[in-house]
Amino acid sequence: MPRTAPRQTLAPDDIVGILGIVPTPATPDAGHWSCTASVDLDETARMTAMIRAAGISIFMTGGSFGEGASLLPEETEAYIDAIVSTLDRDGLVFAGVTTLNTRETIRRARRLVEIGADGLFLGRPMWMALDAPGIVRYYQDIAEALPGVPIVVYDNQFAFKGKIDTPTYAALSRIPEIIATKHIGGPSMSDDLAAAEGRMRVLPVDSQWAAFARKHPDEASACWTGNCADGPEPLVALAAAVAARDFDRADVICERMAWAQAPMFPGGKLENFVDYNVPIAHGRLQGSGLVRSGPPRPPYSIAPEGHWEGGRETGRRWASLREMF
Repeated sequence: MPRTAPRQTLAPDDIVGILGIVPTPATPDAGHWSCTASVDLDETARMTAMIRAAGISIFMTGGSFGEGASLLPEETEAYIDAIVSTLDRDGLVFAGVTTLNTRETIRRARRLVEIGADGLFLGRPMWMALDAPGIVRYYQDIAEALPGVPIVVYDNQFAFKGKIDTPTYAALSRIPEIIATKHIGGPSMSDDLAAAEGRMRVLPVDSQWAAFARKHPDEASACWTGNCADGPEPLVALAAAVAARDFDRADVICERMAWAQAPMFPGGKLENFVDYNVPIAHGRLQGSGLVRSGPPRPPYSIAPEGHWEGGRETGRRWASLREMF
């Protein structure tokens, strides 16, 4: 199929600072299967305005703790519309649109771009694992269907049954629409960055940004976070420290972030967190107290009480960082 002219242009150099993955505030009845309008749109608008006013201008939606798997298509559309309308072009929105197949992803993505999303935050189908050629073909197909619409790759080996390997990252970075990847971290992150050869930002998580930026000061100019709705202040302080190459201060901020987030990992293990990250994220918002999260949506609404409390304690600790930084 011939490709048409791009709708707009964003490049890796435009991805700087904090990329905030935001939750999807829920209505009081969102925990029941019969609810068909579960997004608290007023709270969504308030949350968006609060985060933007603090200095974070790049938003990503519909990840795992944003409950992308639990939202109806029309709920996602209303949610994206609320964020886009609140920002009123004063920021970028990468809409989460991961589904179980290529065609459904394309259909939903086109609608979200029509609503006003600036780009896509895009994982891959996970009913069966995709091998390396399958991953590349999937992203090529999305880019062909939505030419010029920028993509942030969503890489999570737990959700998608495997991590994207370094040669595959090299191939993905040659798709012009792919401008960044949300990286889960680990020993391959520097190799993945090198393989991209500047064609794609490799985004570490907030608490690992200082170390990655110290190692790669010219390339590691952005990070992702799931904590902006818990309090954006320490994140904005971290971005300022990295931009100034004050890595000693950035190290201090990241150390406190790691301390704040430790309780949400049961037994200190990421793999114990991933299956319960939706309830844990709701607990985190309860503890931090800035955003009214509402109940988690089914089926990802049940977790041991200790996991809930770990989320709440993380929220309380994160709230203390707001005064510190």
